[in-house]
Amino acid sequence: MTAKVILYISLFLPWFTLLFAKKQRIKKYIPVIILTCLLMTIIFQIAYQYNWWVIHTYIVPWGYMIDVSFAYGLFPVGTFWIFYFTSGRFILFTITNLLMDAIMAYVVLPLLMKLGIAEYKLIASWQYFLIMYGISYIIYGYHIWQKKIYKEDA
Repeated sequence: MTAKVILYISLFLPWFTLLFAKKQRIKKYIPVIILTCLLMTIIFQIAYQYNWWVIHTYIVPWGYMIDVSFAYGLFPVGTFWIFYFTSGRFILFTITNLLMDAIMAYVVLPLLMKLGIAEYKLIASWQYFLIMYGISYIIYGYHIWQKKIYKEDA
């Protein structure tokens, strides 16, 4: 399987998994998905500027700056499913994010390096892990804020 095929699958396949979710829950977490995409776009722009990592294989013309497969596929949909299954259980949410971010930093990204898709440059695996794990708290805080807004409107 070529690297580009992996990237296309990583972009589109996660979205098809939403067919198995309840429509009301999708509506509930859509703001979280949108914020996640925005935050990942910002992180990838910062990473590009400071040479944290280099993307060698990409599927869109601007892919050398933003890995669209991750930023708009795996990460936001993965975040959706984490919220879907851990809703209202902060400790479970925290542990799940800890595990998923560790797998990404210490297993998936080294695998991407071996496949020639991307590589760390001026950032270590533990630093990447801390950034991704920190984002989970921002997203969680945003979700709590959104829940309060919807309760006030009801």
